[in-house]
Amino acid sequence: MGRPDMSPIPFAEIRAWMFEQALPYWGGRGVDSEAGGFHEELGLDGAATDIAFKRTRVICRQIYVFSHAAILGWAPGAILSARGFDYLVAKAWLGPEQGWAGRLSRAGAVIDATPDLYDLAFVLFALAWRYKLAREPEVLRYAHLTLDFIRARMRPDEGEGFLHKLPPSGPRLQNPHMHLLEAALAAFTATDDARFLDLADELVGLFRARLFDGRVLREHFTADWAPMPGAQGRQAEPGHHFEWAWILAQYQHIKATDMAREAAALVDFAERFGVDPATQATFDQVRDDGAPLRQSSRTWPNTERIKGHLALFELLARDPRAPVAGSARLLLDRYLAVSPRGAWIDQFDARGAPLTKAAPASTLYHLFLAFAEILRLETALTQTP
Repeated sequence: MGRPDMSPIPFAEIRAWMFEQALPYWGGRGVDSEAGGFHEELGLDGAATDIAFKRTRVICRQIYVFSHAAILGWAPGAILSARGFDYLVAKAWLGPEQGWAGRLSRAGAVIDATPDLYDLAFVLFALAWRYKLAREPEVLRYAHLTLDFIRARMRPDEGEGFLHKLPPSGPRLQNPHMHLLEAALAAFTATDDARFLDLADELVGLFRARLFDGRVLREHFTADWAPMPGAQGRQAEPGHHFEWAWILAQYQHIKATDMAREAAALVDFAERFGVDPATQATFDQVRDDGAPLRQSSRTWPNTERIKGHLALFELLARDPRAPVAGSARLLLDRYLAVSPRGAWIDQFDARGAPLTKAAPASTLYHLFLAFAEILRLETALTQTP
């Protein structure tokens, strides 16, 4: 696929895929009608696979999708959101001292109760969107309990940020902090409660002081937030650069704190080193000097490229149409061009050959949010000279 200077963004195709294909597909086949909750993944034939677990983070991502869909007018989303919330509380909540389980059996029994910051971030994110839709006091109560648990239990004995799991092991991770910031902003937007904005302020401070050096965002850190020694400390993911840019733009909208310089630097690094100009595919991993490490491409880095460029459109009026159209076209023509419609092939290698044989439900969060952002800005994008 060539890289046109000015490609039309396929608004109608995006809207049709979201509301006519993906939502009915995952709101139907993706629901576990026997055991409750949602399936972890579906085979490319549309049937549930024999995977033996359900992850809390995936349940929460689906609650988000159906809540957001309901807010946008897709009526079945309200029922699916409510069912997801009821299932989450009934099966994964372990109490104020233990928080939320990370993994359940297919039947809903707890098989891993390890507190995990990534899971907790998506619990808070799901509760924020559920509350935004339904305004139920019980949902808000669990959001505050989740924040209480994070602040009380996921703190290191000293230093900044949060532990990524209990008991702690391995390097410190930036990624759970990114999603916790996303969740904190969603919770503040839904509730107008300053507790959640205080958490966002803290996480943006961590990003500026420790996670981002002004050019590259690394993935793995020592206990005092220095990059891990060796090859591990040099790993960077273009998708996370784009994703952070979009989240920082949301923070600027709320706080009126200028994040444009950081957002632009993140996008510029990822665009320069992490995108194949011939195919528009966003690489899975590069090194901190820009050298490619994994030129395969999952679905989600391509959705985050869309969001990163839309963020710069809102922050700096930078024309996003060529990269947004390029990534949207790639997603529609390669990743989503499967039957049954509404599914996807989640990863391709550098030559464009598929690498997966099942569609993980977790990917819908990325696709739905990126496409919803395109539609939110449709009028502005079509009126841009």
